[in-house]
Amino acid sequence: MASRKTKTEAEALEMYRVSLDNAGTQPQIATIMAEFGYDAQTIARGKTLLNETRQTYAANKTEDDETSAAHATFTALRNQLEDTYSLHRKKAKVIFRNDPLILDKLLVAGSLPKAYVKWLETIRKFYSVTIADTELQGRLARLKIEPADLNAAQTLINSLEAARADYLREKGESQDYTKLKDDAFAKLDDWMRDFYSVAKIALSDRPQLLESLGKHVGQ
Repeated sequence: MASRKTKTEAEALEMYRVSLDNAGTQPQIATIMAEFGYDAQTIARGKTLLNETRQTYAANKTEDDETSAAHATFTALRNQLEDTYSLHRKKAKVIFRNDPLILDKLLVAGSLPKAYVKWLETIRKFYSVTIADTELQGRLARLKIEPADLNAAQTLINSLEAARADYLREKGESQDYTKLKDDAFAKLDDWMRDFYSVAKIALSDRPQLLESLGKHVGQ
């Protein structure tokens, strides 16, 4: 049998399935393995471990897919907000270039933080201030930043926050299922390791039968 480490998890599950099916349904193998402690009841326990592992593997794959989808949504919204704010920020710097107090108030005087939380707070401050101040809105309209644009950006912020929360939740669930899957594989791998060790001894003089379980002659 090829080393478990050289196979993907999906390949390992299929290899184990074939081995256990053949051990239970091939009469000669079943008879010999039963003499070495692997009767139908014992093989059934192995299949139970296999089914449990397959279920956690499938659940983990589903969670990984959901996490990827959530991350894609979050990234798309973040890029959209980044583009929107970048344009508004540039226009605001031009409009208020002679008003340092307003520039400070809108947090556009300095450089834009790169860390996500500070980055978002800087953007949030810009829109919360401008949305609440009709005088600022009038001046922003000079470079075609309308109240509707400001409100749309605020809605985008809300959507981004919801998307990030969704992504972090999915990521946590994925990590949890990964641990469950890894634990299940550890138990199954250990069980199958013993199974193959015994099979190699039990079928040492029947190499073709051994190959039916994934063991090749000479291994």
